[in-house]
Amino acid sequence: MTAISSAGDRKHRRGSKVPLLPQKRDDRDYDDCQSAEVGFDGASFSGAVFNLSTTIVGAGIMALPAILNQLGLIPGLLMILLGAWVTELSIDLVLRFGRASKTSTSYSGVVADAFGGFARTLLQVCIVVNNLGMLIVYLIIIGDVLAGTWSEGVHHSGLVEEWLGSHHWWTARSTLLLLTTFLVLGPLISFKRVDSLRYTSALSVLLAVVFVVITAGVAIVKLAEGSIGMPRLMPQVKDQADFWKLFTTVPVIVTAYICHHNVHPIENELKDPSQMKPIVRASLTLCSSVYIATSFFGVLLFGDKIMDDVLTNFDGDLGIPYSSLIDDIVRISYGVHLMLVFPIVFYSLRLNLDGLFFPYAIPISRDNKRFFSITIALMGFIFVGANFVPNIWDAFQFTGATAAVAVGFIFPAAIALRNAHGIATKRDRVAAWLMLFLAVTTSTVAICSDVYSILSPDSDITS
Repeated sequence: MTAISSAGDRKHRRGSKVPLLPQKRDDRDYDDCQSAEVGFDGASFSGAVFNLSTTIVGAGIMALPAILNQLGLIPGLLMILLGAWVTELSIDLVLRFGRASKTSTSYSGVVADAFGGFARTLLQVCIVVNNLGMLIVYLIIIGDVLAGTWSEGVHHSGLVEEWLGSHHWWTARSTLLLLTTFLVLGPLISFKRVDSLRYTSALSVLLAVVFVVITAGVAIVKLAEGSIGMPRLMPQVKDQADFWKLFTTVPVIVTAYICHHNVHPIENELKDPSQMKPIVRASLTLCSSVYIATSFFGVLLFGDKIMDDVLTNFDGDLGIPYSSLIDDIVRISYGVHLMLVFPIVFYSLRLNLDGLFFPYAIPISRDNKRFFSITIALMGFIFVGANFVPNIWDAFQFTGATAAVAVGFIFPAAIALRNAHGIATKRDRVAAWLMLFLAVTTSTVAICSDVYSILSPDSDITS
């Protein structure tokens, strides 16, 4: 535990209900920290929307077209909208109960206020596990985009491999990821305020939109040529296996909006914290629009040939002029998109890991040694996991199926049902039970499908 030597530091000790980073406030306790915040008078509405949207739109966007193809257009689009609606309900519960406690200005603080320190620790463990697994997967995908990958015996070339040739040390996967870590990820994860990432987050959202525009453009051109048809509106269920396969799509959609771990860090830096609710709504509207457009045009373009990761479909001839150039633009935009998503997810990972090991130390932003030690240790673990640990996917499929739904639905529902401050309405209780049902169903289905895929390697069930 970090030692606190001075009276000035001692008054900034963190209890279970205090934010992991200092808020942007005007109280006297904050005055002695203003030297580190010169020129910062609070985050803007647009910056907060971009940061929260970037937290939401990560790698999951590439799995949604295959999910929509499996469910059919009507059920699939309805599920995407349902995911956004339930997510807004869960975030609203956490924010309202946090304000009711008056001292809980972090997600873990709200949980501690309702259930005590053990629940706070459990939540932080879930966030760390979920974010750590997510970032390792992001780095794996970045490596796939740059250096290529093998899938079902087929080699998919990476961008650098195509441009500079293979079998060189400078085009090796580990070399490219090392350069990416030092030149791109390292500088971005060194920021101490989430608002410092607002411009990279805006670019990340723009690149997601670029992917949607390119996919839509190609689909519309091919539709006008008559080379593709309209996708099916409802799922095709030929046997019992097809029926159960539909349920494996639920976890992907339900967890596509998980962003709860970054809501309070973003709120704490706002000029006007009362804007957080419209910020959440604007972010979810933007992200659900991107999800719907990506899914619809992806299914329209590739139909039943669509891969579990639609990015893999942009690895060959699209049947239009400049197909190779379009493929490269799509993969570049997506690779850079993930690089820019990485620091926003890393931000809450570092905060919650620090909260686990140093629950009563001064905020990590005021301790450079602790800040950079944790940053380097985490980045080193993620790099090793993405490069050298075999079969890491299986482990994180299980932890993601439990940790993600706990963060997004189980804890918010439990807070509402606990109702420590007596503010829960009948609507809140109904929403809480709905979230618990979705959470338990999602976890059960995801774990069962993961077990099935491990025991039956040839199975094509999407998890």
